[in-house]
Amino acid sequence: MPAHGDHEWRVTVRPASTTLSPRRDVVVAFDLEGRPTSLFAGGDTYKRSLASDLYGRRTEGGARRRWRVPRDRAADLLERSLTIAAAARSAVGRGERLPGVEGAAAEAALADRLDTVLGWTPERLQDERRRFLNAYAPIAILPPDQYGAVVLQATFGCSWNRCTYCTFYQGRPFQVRPIPAFREHVGAVRDLLGRAAVGRPGIFLADGNALVLSNDRLRPVFEAATAAFPGRPAAGFVDVFSGERKTAEAWRELRAWGLGRVAIGVETGSDRLLAYLNKPGGASEAAAFVALLKEAGLDVSVILMVGAGGRRFAADHVEASADLLARLPLTGSDLIYLSPFVRQHDSAYAERAAADGLEDLTEAELGAQDRALRAAARAAAPLTRVARYHIDEFVY
Repeated sequence: MPAHGDHEWRVTVRPASTTLSPRRDVVVAFDLEGRPTSLFAGGDTYKRSLASDLYGRRTEGGARRRWRVPRDRAADLLERSLTIAAAARSAVGRGERLPGVEGAAAEAALADRLDTVLGWTPERLQDERRRFLNAYAPIAILPPDQYGAVVLQATFGCSWNRCTYCTFYQGRPFQVRPIPAFREHVGAVRDLLGRAAVGRPGIFLADGNALVLSNDRLRPVFEAATAAFPGRPAAGFVDVFSGERKTAEAWRELRAWGLGRVAIGVETGSDRLLAYLNKPGGASEAAAFVALLKEAGLDVSVILMVGAGGRRFAADHVEASADLLARLPLTGSDLIYLSPFVRQHDSAYAERAAADGLEDLTEAELGAQDRALRAAARAAAPLTRVARYHIDEFVY
């Protein structure tokens, strides 16, 4: 590839993003508002959240490591991203042809995008934290297929919030956002995203289980969400013991309003393990609930944990989960997530496990359980995609 000054450019201009690579080992991406979204450099991948927190990720010895980048280091990396954009803009200004940009119209479009990028400074990017906090309460977690969605917080916390392993909503009582406040929230999110909303193809109704609300309360939520962000399917979490209270007709009504996918934290097919985790709803209820959602025409994302219950529950967890998966009417549009269990040190699970002498699985045992559950999922639902769900890799 011909060199351009000190660079060997690769440029990709997509409808919702711009990617610049001055050399093979450095890649930076920007949204349509001109904000950096990711940077690959030195073998590490960095992702910037809407609050301008920067998270690094690398693979070491086959294991994935993730960390939050200190603010001074984050400012340096954000400045590096802007420097790369400035170099690309200079090349365009000199009339250099950049690979991936063909024709005068494409060059002009790239120049406009780069001018937007260069309207930012590291300081202005860091100030996006204030705008984010004006729009959002803390966002705990999303399913991986929803990382790129527009998150709208119709509720706060989790209506159950007593599962022993979960610390996502500690100290956050379940609350429903009043509709006038929700509409203001939607407007603040729309302002924060700006033109970058084009790159977010879905809506996720947060927090833990917003879909537990009655349809009468959900209707104005869907109306406000789809009016601000039209043409996007909505998704949300719901637990088996909450979601099964709605009828198929109620779920079909939600589908008509824009709901497309429901993410269900099934966790395990073992009723014994569910009881140990203090999570209501057993395998029979889970099978009936998934069938109900499929009858209503909805896609589902079924989440199972890998390693929950440690060695004591390992055999029962795999056997019962395989049995449950075989009973689910899953199709090619559904998802099965296998989520490596993380024993949170400040959780009730950690306290109980220590008192009971419950041993976590070793890395080798975790790998074996993952493979066993993956094989069971593929045998039960060969058309359904099976993916890993690392809860510590969520960035919004």
